[in-house]
Amino acid sequence: MSKLKIGLIGCGSIGKFLLEKLNKEKLLPNYQICSVFDGRDSRRKKLQDLSETYEITIFQDLNQFLQSGVDLVVECANIQTVNDYAVRIVEQKDLLLISIGALANSSLYNELQSVSKLNGTKLYLPSGAIGGLDVIKTANIMGGLNAVSLVSRKPLTAFSNEQYNEETVLFEGSAKDAIQKYPQNANVAIVLSLAGIGIEKTSVKIIADPGVNKNIHEIHAEGVFGEVDITVQNNPSEGNAKTSYLTALSILSALKSINEQVTIG
Repeated sequence: MSKLKIGLIGCGSIGKFLLEKLNKEKLLPNYQICSVFDGRDSRRKKLQDLSETYEITIFQDLNQFLQSGVDLVVECANIQTVNDYAVRIVEQKDLLLISIGALANSSLYNELQSVSKLNGTKLYLPSGAIGGLDVIKTANIMGGLNAVSLVSRKPLTAFSNEQYNEETVLFEGSAKDAIQKYPQNANVAIVLSLAGIGIEKTSVKIIADPGVNKNIHEIHAEGVFGEVDITVQNNPSEGNAKTSYLTALSILSALKSINEQVTIG
């Protein structure tokens, strides 16, 4: 079986994790990151160092990056990157998104769906830092999902330049508003919304808690099927407290499932 060649956008904590696991440790032997795209001159030196360590080619031009022989593009940068490049990518390549918060923009989401369908490409949305999306999708398959809520409780390190002496509710409202006010802390709200009843009907609460050292997500859903409660307690990703370690693992899981003969869930 030939290797699936991956093009990476974003070389922060998650990008480096993927380079280490795929290119160094060969955790998934049939997958390799071959190319990295970053158009910023300020990142050139750092990326060149990474290119020698992980045997990757660095591109500053998106078209050259897409034409470098990659089979799949993995985005692990930020919402603005998705806004700028996602549509152009799915015109040519399959795309796996981690900054799913960008899809709170329904126009962008709809355009990505239509463009990928027109060009025969696929858009992959991994579960990220939460579990239970299969339950939510199943419950909603016939419109039988009545309510979905998410409470995200995070340590202070997840909120830049903000200090609180006690548990503080920073936000309470819809997933649509949550991603606008806390774009680096509400991606899970959007993927939950897309799996369920939508960004306007999914309720979200974000809490800063100096008493915890994990990112804790509590999901509650109810409908004709009954009720379900799911709690996930994630260790923060090394080097980026805003991101859960499980988010990086979910990308590996999504990649692994692409070429599997048997799909579970």
